[in-house]
Amino acid sequence: FWLLILVSWLGDTYIQRKKYFDEAGKILSGMEQKYLLGELLPPSFRLEDKLYRQMLHRSNKSVIERIRALEDEKREYKEFIESWVHEIKAPITGIALLCENGRKMAGRVPAMENGCRTANQSSARELLRDISLENQKIENLVEQVLYYARMEKVYQDFHIRETNLQEIAQEVLRRNRLLLIGKKVRAEVSCPHRVYTDGKWIAFILNQMVLNSVKYCGELPEFLITTQPFEKGILLILADNGRGIPGEDLPRIFDKGFTGSNGRAGEGATGMGLYLCRRLCEKLGVGIRAQSVPGSGTRMILEFPVSRYITGEETGVSEGKHPVEKQFVDR
Repeated sequence: FWLLILVSWLGDTYIQRKKYFDEAGKILSGMEQKYLLGELLPPSFRLEDKLYRQMLHRSNKSVIERIRALEDEKREYKEFIESWVHEIKAPITGIALLCENGRKMAGRVPAMENGCRTANQSSARELLRDISLENQKIENLVEQVLYYARMEKVYQDFHIRETNLQEIAQEVLRRNRLLLIGKKVRAEVSCPHRVYTDGKWIAFILNQMVLNSVKYCGELPEFLITTQPFEKGILLILADNGRGIPGEDLPRIFDKGFTGSNGRAGEGATGMGLYLCRRLCEKLGVGIRAQSVPGSGTRMILEFPVSRYITGEETGVSEGKHPVEKQFVDR
């Protein structure tokens, strides 16, 4: 008799506990922040469950406080980095202006009687050009730090409007003119199409692509920046005739920190440029991909999708109007 009672009690206890923990498991599986389980456990009359709940509550409170402290540290660090970047831009701009003024002054120095400038004058101009080039490299790296710090909150700096890709491409080339001249790069731009996007962020992405093309260029470097329509929008293509990307590296070039065989050859690659491009393109709703043949060059492609709402396909705009006249980056 007593054995029957014991077996019944154990069976009932097992069923109740199983039901309790099944319910707790369902709650846990549906939670995004699973460390808050102690706050949502189902009620129970058992003393041990109440003690477990109290211990979990204290543990969760400690975890939440630690997470909050880490988030505060991370936010303060990012704010410091952004502040530092803005502060460092002033001396960088100052160096660029000093070099530009120095080159102009050197050019105004009267020539010698035989019509030739002194060797010191030529050396000074070359030195100022080299300083300007290195200063531009510093500016590009500083800008990379700034965009990395802002990457998680890109939406706070969005300014979506109709953007002239021809002007964006020309500005990127003008900014890197000393680097392009030094490497003897022949560059052409043909981007007649307009898109709706954030011009500043696209300029940064295109600038990173140009720097990569120049870094891995060949003996007679040249590249072409063009746009062309496709079924779902507009393509912006940067094609070069550099050394290309090995097939085994191509799927990983957008991974964080990946330098590949070309980067390990001694060019000082960090593996962050194209990673930033991919992350920012994801935020902007722009596709990015690469095509390459080792030894023949690389094509970096940005895909700007067309919004059916903007093109008027759902509002009765005449079919004679090409959809590329109205484009939109889906956010």
